[in-house]
Amino acid sequence: MREIGIGVVSLGWMGRLHSASYQRLPSRFPELGIRPRLVVAADPIEENQQAAVEQFGFEKAVASIDEVLADPEVDVVSICSPNFLHRDFAVKAATAGKPFWIEKPMGVSAEQSREIRDAAAAARGGAGIATAVGFNYRHAPAIAHLRELVRGGRLGRITNVRCWLIADYASSPEGPLTWRYDRAKGGSGVIGDLLSHGADLVQHVTGQRIAEVSAATDIFVRDRPIPTKLGVGHGGFEVGEERGEVENEDWVAALARLDGGAHATLESSRVARGHRSDYALEVFGTEGSARWSFTRMNEFEVMIGEGGTEHGYTTVLAGPGHGDYARFQPGPGIPMSFDDLKTIEGAAFLSDAVHGTRLAPSAADGVSAAEICETIVRSAASRSWEDVVQD
Repeated sequence: MREIGIGVVSLGWMGRLHSASYQRLPSRFPELGIRPRLVVAADPIEENQQAAVEQFGFEKAVASIDEVLADPEVDVVSICSPNFLHRDFAVKAATAGKPFWIEKPMGVSAEQSREIRDAAAAARGGAGIATAVGFNYRHAPAIAHLRELVRGGRLGRITNVRCWLIADYASSPEGPLTWRYDRAKGGSGVIGDLLSHGADLVQHVTGQRIAEVSAATDIFVRDRPIPTKLGVGHGGFEVGEERGEVENEDWVAALARLDGGAHATLESSRVARGHRSDYALEVFGTEGSARWSFTRMNEFEVMIGEGGTEHGYTTVLAGPGHGDYARFQPGPGIPMSFDDLKTIEGAAFLSDAVHGTRLAPSAADGVSAAEICETIVRSAASRSWEDVVQD
């Protein structure tokens, strides 16, 4: 086993999930010959530093990413900080020559995302470094199989795709006005937060690029109480009576034309009461169709050809033969978890960093999603079709 020193920046929900994913990796992907060593975690909050050492087994915890990047024992870095810190942290990591796994949206704008991609490409004297972006839903075994159906021609010519990521984590108007609702810090709101996943899924499964969009957006919760005590992630905040303006989008819907001739509809909301995490993809072709929902992550529905009086969808339970399912469960019908998807992503990242493979969603994929999201914002403002410029 080759030991790889790990540094994790920010120990909120995602930082803790990255840490746990590294720990599970040797048992799930033994053929990689990699044993992650949790060297150092960085977080300005003392409680998180303590958790890093006592709960997750890091050798030490510090307050600053600079201390992580300066540590010669750190080979790769996870960047799990709030969105507005991503660009600065990722560029620092690239400058230090450290491959990084970063959560999405990669930057708060397409420009920032391009800066991250370009810094990674220029690292190590132009040799470049491995990168991974947290598009975790593409790692679901059902999604992996849907991609095979599409790419193998089983559904015929792809005509149209529907993808939505609808949630209610921000549906209460009494929820605190955190950085997520600040355009400078949180970017385009639900567009970058959730629709970026949808844009990535559509392109990843179909193999077609989103070329043109027509979109509408809105802010339904116009103001929120200002926090008097900061929390971590989505929780732990206390608020007062003073309120502030929400600056970025709560809801978005878009029509899209793909460069291979297919069409797509995408929708996302963070204020849809009752929908906790209704994330779904449907793909339609001339020979059949298939659909998947994160709320029932371990199954998918497929219909191929004509079924006579039994014409309709067949529900298939995920099992061995679908993506990386067999690494986690021995037979069909035993559920995998969201955490398992991050373990798959972490394995792809370390494989790319150590063995030079190209398995993980990369900084280039992060830029592609950011370009689409920015074009959607522009289309909603112009109320017209806008071309997506992807470099």
